[in-house]
Formats: sequence, C-alpha cells, structure tokens
Amino acid sequence: MADLRCKIGGVESINPFWLASAPPTDKKYNVVRAFEAGWGGVVWKTLGIDPPVVNMSSRYGAHHDSNRGVLGINNIELITDRPLEVNLQEIREVREEWPDRVIIGSMMAPVEENAWKTLAIKIAESGVQGLELNLGCPHGMCERGMGSAIGQVPEMVENVTRWVKEVVDIPVFTKLTPNITDILVPAEAAYHGNADAVSLINTVNSIVSVDLDAMAPTPTVDGKGSHGGYCGSAVKPIALNMVGEIARNPETRDLEMSAIGGVSNWRDAAEFIALGASGVQVCTAAMLFGFRIVEDMIDGLSNWMDEKGYQSIDDFRGMATPNTVNWNDLNMNYDIKAVINKDECIECGRCHIACEDTSHQAITKVAKPDGGNEYTVIDDECVGCNLCLHVCPVQDCITMKRVDDGQSHLTWPEHPLNPMRLAAE
Repeated sequence: MADLRCKIGGVESINPFWLASAPPTDKKYNVVRAFEAGWGGVVWKTLGIDPPVVNMSSRYGAHHDSNRGVLGINNIELITDRPLEVNLQEIREVREEWPDRVIIGSMMAPVEENAWKTLAIKIAESGVQGLELNLGCPHGMCERGMGSAIGQVPEMVENVTRWVKEVVDIPVFTKLTPNITDILVPAEAAYHGNADAVSLINTVNSIVSVDLDAMAPTPTVDGKGSHGGYCGSAVKPIALNMVGEIARNPETRDLEMSAIGGVSNWRDAAEFIALGASGVQVCTAAMLFGFRIVEDMIDGLSNWMDEKGYQSIDDFRGMATPNTVNWNDLNMNYDIKAVINKDECIECGRCHIACEDTSHQAITKVAKPDGGNEYTVIDDECVGCNLCLHVCPVQDCITMKRVDDGQSHLTWPEHPLNPMRLAAE
C-alpha cells in the first residue's frame, strides 16, 4: 500500500492533506474534528496582534454553475476575531492531544519589524511546527497595510520573511498573493528572505456577482458590497500555473511549496504534487462537503499510487515539471485529428454546433434515412483544437488521434515562417 507520509517545508506529515488557514481552522473544536476525520495537518486561522479584528455579518458570495453547483466562493471575512491568547491556548491543547498531527500558525502584522518578531515568537512558543506568513489577503486587511499590500511588494516580502526567520527556529512558510503580474517576483523575494517554503495561492481579488434587485455586489452588507477573496475549484487553473512557474524557475526550483487553490479531490492533489508541490491545503471543498472528504482524498490518492507503482509521494513529485514549457518550446509539427465513435454518439449535435459556429467547420451533419443525424470529421479542416472533445457529453465518444510521423520536431523559433528567425538570417 502506498505510503502517504511526506515532508512539507521540513515539517513531517502523515499525509499531504492539510486544511488551509480559514474558518475551518478557527478554533480547537473544528481542528479536533478535522484530525478525527483524518487530516494530516491544519494551518490555524490567521492570528494577529490584539485587539482582535471585528468581522461583519454577511461574509460569503458564491459563483454557481447552471445546476447550482458551487464553482467558487467569494469571502469578505478577516483574520481571526478571537483574542490571541485564546487561540494560543487552544493550539497548546491540540498539540498535546494530537502529537502526530501538524499545526502551522498563520500570522499577520503591520509592516513593523518588532510587530512581526514579537508575534512570531508568541505563536512559536505555543508549540506549532511552523509559521505561515499571510501576505496575501486581498480584502479588509490590505486596506490596513497588511495582507496583499505587503505581498505585492517584493522588498516587503523579503524583509518580513527574514524578520521572522531571525527569531524562530521552526520552518517558515511565506504565503503568496496571486494578485500580481508575475508570481516569480514574490517567490524569489521569499527565497532571498530564507523562507523554508511558500504557500500558494491565497485568494483571488474579485467581485463574485451582483444582486440585480439590490444593485450591489454580493455578499451584500446593508445594501452595499465590496471586493473579496475568491477561492474554490474555479481558481485551480490559476494556482496550478503559479506552482508550475515556481517549480521550473532556476532560482526557485528548490523552494518547497504547499499548494492551495481549488483542491477538491485526490486527483487535484496529485496534479499539484506532480507539478512540484510537497503537499496541499484545502479550504472550500471542506466548507462545502465537510471534513470527511479527506477520507476519499486519502483512499483515492493511495489507490492511484498503487496502480501506478508509486510507493511514496516523492516518487512522482515534480514529474510534470520538465514537461511544463513555454509556448515557444512546443512541437509545431505535432498533429492530431478528432475521431467520433459512431457507436457511442447520442446525436446531440453539440460537437457540430461548436465547430460550425465557433471553430473550423470540420464536422459535417448528414440526415440519416431512418431518422437522426450522422456526424463526421473532415480531416482536412480539423486543426485538432479539442473543442469538440470537451463539449461532447459522452466520455470517450470523441477522441484525438495523432496523424503526424512522430519523428520531426519543430519549434516556433526554428520555424521558417517566424519573422524573427528570417530577420536574424
């Protein structure tokens, strides 16, 4: 059976599944329930200096699909609104009761060296195995000069990380904001500040929807709304890209990552790990379905690893990184065509409509003598864009077949039609 034990930023964990710093990790009661369900660790909801912040009523908005499934949640909640000492005492109690589980203390302070150092020491003394520096919150706290207001300035990222590293002897995770043009800028700053790892991504700055009756963004507070932090499965592609960028960047490739962003099942976790993450953090999925989802995550990842012959997390960690390249490094001679399995086709016509209206008019529709329609791919017109495959509601009804010789390889910088190449010649 696969061994799910792993080390994340120097912290040993019984499995790669941690709960992210958020409402699910706000107090001892929640954390104990999480550990009982099987989570390997938690990042305690972000702690700040006293007096604690004041949160407000109406905190979550949601982005739904057409079936009322939640694609993402927008929140305007701040860091913990409970006194610091109450949180620290509960951390001490849980550490004593659950010695085999991980507790990382998330923290946030103004851009003052003494404030960061004093708070870091207090949290470290509670027995946490590591600290996570929240430099990513995009609402409420950033207006006070904290959160993403720090995370968007590389000099501040480096300074804060170094300040904390100077006063604690436990691993330090720098949590990065995605609300930035290039994630490598703060990642490299964290590296230069001697971070043991980075956590990413924090929530994406957003307005999730507008109430057309109240004419205000949601969540609506007394007729008004504000931007907030977006999370959930919809942000996974953004997070995967940023993790991949850090993993393949020469300066940060050895920087360990705790990946966050839309992890809803074991496959999501495996994808992040394959791109170089040491483990994952989960929030929205637990809020939607409860803590016991970790059971499926553990079983699913373990079964998949057994099928693939991976005995440990490190056996496949980073395996997708070498195959993550810039567009200019892709093979332009690679050629695929769509193939429709007529036996599986339910004749819904979605492939034809998508291709006819928005792509390359490569799928014909011909009425059959006995009723219904037959859909056929025109190979000469098909460019292998995959759109038909993605809109088809029947799995494996449409597949993509490789038709090039599989031998010749040509990138854009080498291409004879590249004007920059021609200019150089």
